[in-house]
Amino acid sequence: LMVWLRRTTHYLFIVVVAVNSTLLTINAGDYIFYTDWMWTSFVVFSISQSTMLAVGAIYYMLFTGVPGTATYYATIMTIYTWVAKGAWFALGYPYDFIVVPVWIPSAMLLDLSYWATRRNKHAAIIIGGTLVGLSFPLFNMVNLLLVRDPLEVAFKYPRPTLPAYMTPIEPQVGKFYNSPVALGSGAGAVLTVPIAALGAKLNTWTYRWMAA
Repeated sequence: LMVWLRRTTHYLFIVVVAVNSTLLTINAGDYIFYTDWMWTSFVVFSISQSTMLAVGAIYYMLFTGVPGTATYYATIMTIYTWVAKGAWFALGYPYDFIVVPVWIPSAMLLDLSYWATRRNKHAAIIIGGTLVGLSFPLFNMVNLLLVRDPLEVAFKYPRPTLPAYMTPIEPQVGKFYNSPVALGSGAGAVLTVPIAALGAKLNTWTYRWMAA
């Protein structure tokens, strides 16, 4: 019974984190359409997504102890998000209105750090967490470059729930940051490590709670 309860608790946490990642994407993933705040939103979005990926992926990876699990977890997040995008499609928006973040390459780096250090948990937290925070903004910016002109989509499909001051306007590129990828990567590399440590600690706490 305790084994069943422990496994159920783990899988429930994994589902909750993955669903929350999807919600984060829905709320922040269309940041390119708030064009005046594009780079500011990109930095905030990068930090939120890289930390959410790290906490869930390292939890799941340490739970199984198998390198490759983080990539599997990122795939789950991606599938959840693609399914959720159907709600936007039903409202009449184009299916690429919300851009799905590229989690999988960063998760592969986390898996690689865990495998290369012979399943060293602390190396996975420090090295893997840093790699996730550094790489996600870079991979995701490449992803955005492949999306059709966001301004065109923004003007063609205005958000009906947006107040007037949030309607799309011409972007002020460079108004806030000269390099949003560098800033997102720098902040992400610093913040993702303690969040990854939290994911590892949650794994330990769950076992202790279920064993009590």
